[in-house]
Amino acid sequence: GEIPIHGAKNSALPLLAATLLAADTSQLINCPKLADVSASIAILRHLGCVVKQEADAVTVDATDLRCGQVPDALMRQMRSSIVFLGAIVARCGEAVLTHPGGCELGPRPIDLHLAALRRLGVTVEEEGGHIRCCATHLRGADITLPFPSVGATENVLLAACTAEGTTVLRHAAREPEIGDLCAFLNACGARISGGDSGALVIEGVPQLHGAAVEASDLRAGAALVVAGLMAQGTTEISNTHFIDRGYEHLEDKLQGLGAKIERV
Repeated sequence: GEIPIHGAKNSALPLLAATLLAADTSQLINCPKLADVSASIAILRHLGCVVKQEADAVTVDATDLRCGQVPDALMRQMRSSIVFLGAIVARCGEAVLTHPGGCELGPRPIDLHLAALRRLGVTVEEEGGHIRCCATHLRGADITLPFPSVGATENVLLAACTAEGTTVLRHAAREPEIGDLCAFLNACGARISGGDSGALVIEGVPQLHGAAVEASDLRAGAALVVAGLMAQGTTEISNTHFIDRGYEHLEDKLQGLGAKIERV
């Protein structure tokens, strides 16, 4: 039969947070319908965004952002809620939130996030379980992560896009969702380059504008291709235009193993 590739959750969450950076409208196409996505949308609406869901598309109008505080009840719905920190600080100059909750996959400390944001000029105060981050003027910096943390990389990207000067982020994460976030931010007017060597260069710009983005699940796409080879009959997998991002010439390699597969 025929099957489309669904949207990538790991990309959708930082992309939804990134929509806060522009006082404009953005759209995430092929957005997966998951609990974490619903939690992200709840946070966006609490902050003052107008969010509409139609089929698999989510449209976010962040023009009238009214506050930079995320209540504990929303923060604790998912681990990835911390990714909103960099975007809120960059847009509002202040973010007040609590430690994130979510799935029990072991400890995920946010000290790397906070240390990196401090390098950009953010002051951090922690008291009573609350974290207050303030920045009257973000400035670019040379930041080296002790290990390639995906979440810390995302928060630096979000905060540094509109910071004054240039930020160099060394030992940055290289997961597919980082590439999706960089592509979306650049479509919004950011100036991000590098990545092949593990370092990202972010040249700050005064402001960003809205854009549309689609982020399909790279790993699920490759898995479905392999699964199709195991199924009886012919399988057609749509929405694979992105697959070379991580699995270049996948069909050629599978053909070398005797698979009957072609790209149309």
